[in-house]
Amino acid sequence: MEERTRRVSRIVIRGSMEAVWRELTKDDEPQAAIFNAWLHAQSFAPGSALQMRTADGRNVLVIGRVVEFSPPRRFAHTFRFTQYDDPECTVVYELKAVPEGVEVSLIIENLAPGTRTAKDMTSGSRSILATLRSIVESGRPRLKTRIMYWLFGKIGFLLPARTRAERWPL
Repeated sequence: MEERTRRVSRIVIRGSMEAVWRELTKDDEPQAAIFNAWLHAQSFAPGSALQMRTADGRNVLVIGRVVEFSPPRRFAHTFRFTQYDDPECTVVYELKAVPEGVEVSLIIENLAPGTRTAKDMTSGSRSILATLRSIVESGRPRLKTRIMYWLFGKIGFLLPARTRAERWPL
């Protein structure tokens, strides 16, 4: 049987539960905390399909299904990058009110070690939480993140053909 791992990252954000929850679950504009990807979901009911698309909608970066949606405390969904053949994992966001604001835990479960997904999720978790804190506390991502997102918009044509939105109907 293949070994799977669990990775937990945490951060405290000076802000409200509602502001943090909105940034993690909004589907009416790109999610600046999550690499400026746009969340598309059939619904937030368990079992519903979801995708994370590029801001322009031309490419699907992630596919999954809602596992749990309990506003404003817990959102869990399966997760698979469309550009890799790696097995899916589960991403869980847990929010807890603390005296300093909101403690956000980003938990990745069932992660296959040694995969490209595991490598990307390890560095991506830290980036997502840091950007989420910046957005909630200051109203926008840090300058280096904004520059990176601008570049993403310019080089989207370099994404693999297998990520094209027409290949991944919702």
